[in-house]
Amino acid sequence: MSRTKRVKQPEPPSTEWLKVESLDLEAQGIAHNAEGKVVFIEGALPGERVQVQVTRRKNNWEQGEMAALRQESAQRVRPECPHFGSCGGCKMQHFHIGAQVATKQRALEDALWHLGKVRAGQLLRPIEGPAWGYRFRARLSVRFVTKKDKVLVGFHERKSGFVADMTTCAVLPPHVSALLVPLRELVGAMSQRDKLPQIELAVGDEVTALVLRHMEPLTEPDLQRLRGFAAERGVQWWLQSKGPDTVKLLDEGGPQLAYALPEFGITMPFKPTDFTQVNPHINRVLVARALRLLDVRANERVIDWFCGLGNFTLPIATLAREALGVEGSEALVQRSRENALLNRLDAKATFAARNLFELTPADVATYGPADKWLVDPPREGAFALAQVLADVHADPSLAPGYVPPSRIVYVSCNPATLARDAGLLVHQAGYRCTAAGAVNMFPHTAHVESIAVFDRGASA
Repeated sequence: MSRTKRVKQPEPPSTEWLKVESLDLEAQGIAHNAEGKVVFIEGALPGERVQVQVTRRKNNWEQGEMAALRQESAQRVRPECPHFGSCGGCKMQHFHIGAQVATKQRALEDALWHLGKVRAGQLLRPIEGPAWGYRFRARLSVRFVTKKDKVLVGFHERKSGFVADMTTCAVLPPHVSALLVPLRELVGAMSQRDKLPQIELAVGDEVTALVLRHMEPLTEPDLQRLRGFAAERGVQWWLQSKGPDTVKLLDEGGPQLAYALPEFGITMPFKPTDFTQVNPHINRVLVARALRLLDVRANERVIDWFCGLGNFTLPIATLAREALGVEGSEALVQRSRENALLNRLDAKATFAARNLFELTPADVATYGPADKWLVDPPREGAFALAQVLADVHADPSLAPGYVPPSRIVYVSCNPATLARDAGLLVHQAGYRCTAAGAVNMFPHTAHVESIAVFDRGASA
């Protein structure tokens, strides 16, 4: 059995100059050495010639860090953030933003072909937005470092469990970046500074919410410190004693945490621990494009699988005869119903709770026929749904009379699981992948989001 060998002591850099051929999904440069081994190189960009300091070896590949650079890529740029390289929050700030998007588009195409043996009929123009100040959701770690006698607030260091010593963050909204040092001072003044492991951030259209995770009940003086900070900095504090279900607002009153989808006249209230898209600028464009690709007609019924708070369901309901949103959590479904009522769409948007990772053809058929589907799963993908469609295509008696949707728009946060599900839909369920494109939801990271369209008909 081949085993990975981690280099115990730093080796001197190799004297061999390697030509970097491409980037992998972790934003590492990929090259081949003289022995033919694949070498993954942190910090290297396509087209560059570099020397490598190896940190990990295996029989057929090596991994290391760029030790020297002789031929620089024209796409290499100066990182915006002074903490780039030490903070693990971003991996691609040294790569031109346009080149980042092109790399993600190629990663999507490669995944579809190599994993699913699927080629999209049309490559959609990538969805792009602001490259800086876009991150409206984040989980910041908090650590009181005894040896330094100071508190750190930020993301983890690269390849480390330590918290980076950061005072600014270029991908957080500027007003949130400006809170990093004041938050250090606030936590440092609290009596339980060593029992406050994280602060979760959620920015709405009018409210910036901070969720403080506390291991022990907070003292009254500490609560007053939080209130003073909120009044001075214009933020809203939420407290979390255990799991996400324990989150509660410190003080009632003030504006509600929410975001808008102006093109559809919709307002979406949410709790700071609810799943919402990190990048609201991209989300607005993504929702609008998804619905255009879905081509919803007024007489159609549409099912939105993995509907969350109704981010797609409610806009669909403004266009369709009926929209059904299905999600795994009954509590989340109830929140979706409340959002439908708030937006006066409760007559056209209904919701149901269901484990979407365990489905049979009969299960899907119970929700009735739908003209079209919108599928927006987590990283695990929507394998069970794709498998149901494949099973029904092979044996219609499994769901007598059930007619699969004519079109599926699949929004993905993992190109590997999208490719797997696309393979099922195209090769076993009677669909064609008519379009696909990348979505740059997380600029400067290697994270690839995408959108794909599947139309029912002869397999490609």
